Amino acid sequence: MGGFFGAISHNDCISDVFFGTDYHSHLGTRRGGMAAYDPELGFQRSIHSIENSPFRTKFESDAAAIRGKLCIGCISDTDPQPILVTSKLGLYAICSIGIINNAQQLYSELLDNGCANFEAMSSGNINSGALIGALIAQKNSFTEGIRYAQEKIDGTMSLTILTKDCIIAARDKRGRLPIIIGKRDDGYCLSFESFAYQKLGYRTYRELKAGEIVKLTADACETIAEGSCDMRICTFLWTYYGYPNAVYEGVNVEAMRARNGMIMAETDIKNGKLPDVDYVCGVPDSGIPHAIGYANRSGIPFARPFIKYTPTWPRSFMPQTQAMRNKVAKMKLIPVHELIEGKKLLFVDDSIVRGTQMRETVEFLYENGAKEVHMRSACPPIMFGCKYLNFSRSNSDLDLIARQIIQEKEGDEGVKYIAEYSDSSTERGKVLRDEICRRLKLTSLEFQSLPGTFRAVGLPEDKLCTYCWSGRE
Repeated sequence: MGGFFGAISHNDCISDVFFGTDYHSHLGTRRGGMAAYDPELGFQRSIHSIENSPFRTKFESDAAAIRGKLCIGCISDTDPQPILVTSKLGLYAICSIGIINNAQQLYSELLDNGCANFEAMSSGNINSGALIGALIAQKNSFTEGIRYAQEKIDGTMSLTILTKDCIIAARDKRGRLPIIIGKRDDGYCLSFESFAYQKLGYRTYRELKAGEIVKLTADACETIAEGSCDMRICTFLWTYYGYPNAVYEGVNVEAMRARNGMIMAETDIKNGKLPDVDYVCGVPDSGIPHAIGYANRSGIPFARPFIKYTPTWPRSFMPQTQAMRNKVAKMKLIPVHELIEGKKLLFVDDSIVRGTQMRETVEFLYENGAKEVHMRSACPPIMFGCKYLNFSRSNSDLDLIARQIIQEKEGDEGVKYIAEYSDSSTERGKVLRDEICRRLKLTSLEFQSLPGTFRAVGLPEDKLCTYCWSGRE
């Protein structure tokens, strides 16, 4: 997906942006970038691949060479960013997060309307920053241009712009992703993740509203376009993608996950489905706090029957080839035989998407002597690939294990009954769970419900995007 961080100060702020951006490394694995402005050196920019080496390692020497009191940085899972754009609005650096579903259509419209050309990347695709910059340039100010771009784009676009004298930040129009402003005596910062600036001495100033655009200088945070309370923030941020220390809309990720696990245990107890197991366990890393909540509420001891070895391979999807990624994923799981052999285990995972990795995990547990393996998913069945962000995406909804089963059972008509399949109390819901159990060799399976998810987050449900689970916009 990606994330960004920026700072503007009365003092040099390059190290702030270096560390602040590094704290977003969990949001992407492809590229990182920094851009700064200094009156003597002008715009300075650096972009590196971070697929096989972390942001901190790649940018340490760059951060030592760059100077400036204005700087932005980003982690990107899509295009190289930030890019430099020149137009009638001047020269500036831009980076964005989100997804543009109608990019080809927008390119064609701009070319037809007189935009001479776009710089193509080696893949032949157009950098999203170049497209957004061209859309912004259709208007006479950044405010008008950003508003125009957000209206034209089908998908989601949050961005930050670095000019010679300010930083502009714009949260996407439905607020699916967060932007938080931090304040310190000598300036301001902006961040996707709230914890990214805490160690740098900033305190939370405020979170932008959906669609809000602000202008940051070292002395002020000025709203230049009002936001809306009509927000649809991504609920999956709390369930899986957000870092444990992160706070979105006042709700901490780690606390939500523990509360979510507690609610799942309460539901199992109420429905008479609490299994007789030796341990409750979390699939690392994001499943662990959900499991701790489940264990605390159920009274079943928490344990870690396998540990991820991460010093050399922090992410299983970093290697270049799928074969190597699969190999690394297996190599990382080191069993604790005393906690597996002959034991009945209940695992909590953040989600079940395609089921491939979970099947391998279950096989791994049985190979090491597990007697039973029960599973609880910390979110409802994923029924749709996300069309608003570029994570939890699939080439087809039929890549998703739940949708595969529904298609096999009822064909194209099955999509009408997705709500029933999500509900464990219905016959269709029982069929889905039984079939996933059979395919993944699970002893039992349950999913968190949509109402349970809303309760765990604690925000009004009309403020939360649940498209991947419910299909509701």
